[in-house]
Amino acid sequence: MNLRKSPLFWVAIFAIAFAFVESSVVVYLRALYYPQGFSLPLKIISRHHIYIELAREFSTIMMLVAVGALAGATRWQKFSYFMIAFGVWDIFFYVWLKVCINWPASLLDWDILFLLPVPWIGPVLAPVLISVLMIIGGVFIIKKEAEEGKFHPTKLVWFLTILGTAIILYSFTSDFRATLKLQLPNPYHYELLAIGLGFYLAGMAAAFRKQQR
Repeated sequence: MNLRKSPLFWVAIFAIAFAFVESSVVVYLRALYYPQGFSLPLKIISRHHIYIELAREFSTIMMLVAVGALAGATRWQKFSYFMIAFGVWDIFFYVWLKVCINWPASLLDWDILFLLPVPWIGPVLAPVLISVLMIIGGVFIIKKEAEEGKFHPTKLVWFLTILGTAIILYSFTSDFRATLKLQLPNPYHYELLAIGLGFYLAGMAAAFRKQQR
């Protein structure tokens, strides 16, 4: 197999390069608003910049969706390439920040993960672990479709995945009001992250067993 002809190769290249573009924007924002180094609570930024940030985050998701749609041939392939692009992009976003400004100091450092529809706050470790599972899940689905010609998740797989997503999203947004008030959020609920990731793993295992019958 010619690696350079593989959509997976070019999706990964795009995600790594796009991650640098995203991280460079954050470098400039932090130099502007956090010249002494980023830390919570958040600082007041101009309303104009907030609107631009919201639009930038929405555009980021649309670009990753577009890459998945272009790379995949089937519905599940498109979704899988989106997950892979998202996972690689998110991991390398922090890799490039580490290279550029030596941040984060550790995976336990807190970050603003997302702003839509409310601020998502949590340790860097959380999105990195989720991204790893997204990459594995995306590769798994592509492989199963290539080998068996189909991928049909059961209701159990859907239930486990949706439940895990809801729990993890709650762990990021449960204290968003404090964030909006420029206050320190409550300690992060690592137990909710562990439970959510556990549901993800259970869903992947259920999907794998289903395909092997």
